[in-house]
Amino acid sequence: MSSALTDLCRYPIVQAPMAGGASCPQLAAAVSEAGGLGFLAAGYKTADGMYEEVKQLRGLTARPFGINLFMPQPRYADHAAVEVYRNQLAGEATWYETPLGDPDAGRDDGYEAKLAILLDDPVPVVSFTFGCPTRTTLDALAQAGTYTVVTVTTPEEAQTAQWSGADAVCVQGVEAGGHQGTHRDDPATDAAGIGLLSLVTQVREAVQLPVIAAGGLMRGGQIAGVLAAGADAAQLGTAFLVCPESGAHALHKQAMTNPLFVRTELTRAFSGRPARGLVNRFMREHGPYAPPAYPEVHHLTSGLRKAAVKVGDPQGMALWAGQGHRMARELPAGQLVEVLKGELEATRASLMPGLGNVS
Repeated sequence: MSSALTDLCRYPIVQAPMAGGASCPQLAAAVSEAGGLGFLAAGYKTADGMYEEVKQLRGLTARPFGINLFMPQPRYADHAAVEVYRNQLAGEATWYETPLGDPDAGRDDGYEAKLAILLDDPVPVVSFTFGCPTRTTLDALAQAGTYTVVTVTTPEEAQTAQWSGADAVCVQGVEAGGHQGTHRDDPATDAAGIGLLSLVTQVREAVQLPVIAAGGLMRGGQIAGVLAAGADAAQLGTAFLVCPESGAHALHKQAMTNPLFVRTELTRAFSGRPARGLVNRFMREHGPYAPPAYPEVHHLTSGLRKAAVKVGDPQGMALWAGQGHRMARELPAGQLVEVLKGELEATRASLMPGLGNVS
């Protein structure tokens, strides 16, 4: 790992920030305490809610941790298309006995307020999704002593992050669960996602920044693979989602290995942005018709998703998951870090004797 990343975590293992509740203080603390880098997700939280979680996490660990922010989104949604989708979802609202949300409920996710808190009371790491901050913002965080990471899905996005002054990039392959962190939501590129190993190599050749690889990683052997391809660390989300410390709903955890859910797909059905999840009824029925409108669609379906959770219906939930979901292991987060470290060492030792130890 680069020296800066080495200072943040003993092992090249990062717990992905999973918005929606999974990345809670208990999970992040357990990962950081075990030698990885735990992350909180500020997405969909208020600025005060984010800060409360930061304070909780600081009470659980003195180790470094990170927090992820969603970048504000431009206004380019087709409002007529959103209204058509609202009409299509009317049956869901009747079924779950809950009203559809207001598509104009907000687009910036409280970005400026959250950023102000993180500049006033800095945390070790801040990462960004759905775009790249300005150089002014990244310079301000650097002056506050914060290490910055920008999520990228193409070499061009990585170059933008480098030009803007980011300390590192999180390279997200198409295998990743949850939202694709593209800087610009272009429906024409929905089927053009790049696989992680190829993307890591392309980004490594395009920029001179540390690389954190993310996308479908579930085993230490896979971590060894992305490190060999040029990554400095590996970020895992789905692998940690099923841990007992995770704040994900029990139905979401159970679905990872439930034989009813055999595959994942990218869909706009729940949020209007491409996101990978387990294929369920809601995705099959509405995915083909969902417009490219984030966060309008997210606001529309928010109540429906909460109602599905309340009645225990995983067929109406957003079951975000990476392509490796069937390999999920219900281990305590600290133990999982140790298992991944052991698998990484074993893989390295088998390939290059004498280079196995990562401690």
